[in-house]
Amino acid sequence: MIYPMFALVLLTFFVGIRLGSARFANARSGRVKRSYYRLMQGDAPPEGELKLARNFSNLFEAPMLFYVAGAIVIARNLATPAMLALAWGYVALRVVHTAIHLGYNHPLHRFLAFLASCVLLLALWGRLAFSW
Repeated sequence: MIYPMFALVLLTFFVGIRLGSARFANARSGRVKRSYYRLMQGDAPPEGELKLARNFSNLFEAPMLFYVAGAIVIARNLATPAMLALAWGYVALRVVHTAIHLGYNHPLHRFLAFLASCVLLLALWGRLAFSW
């Protein structure tokens, strides 16, 4: 379980570093007033930065349930091939969600990737709940 969890951590850091770089570049170039970043208020930053910020936030929402489930699986030594397949499937769908969100950003496609990831996460929790 640690490897799929670590992969999701890497995705989170990848998006976070891109977000920080975009914010720095936008402030340095004057596309966004530096004062905007004090309270995140004022004129909206460019779309690319907004997508990065929203995706970064997304990676701290439902994935927290994944990390908790993963920690329980590790602590209770409940890793099975099925649990690992669900975990890797969840991470893969989060990567797909991020790629869509930061790429062509089609809302329906993005939602379907999100929904599919939630189904796998619920299945992971279901297996966890009934493995005691």
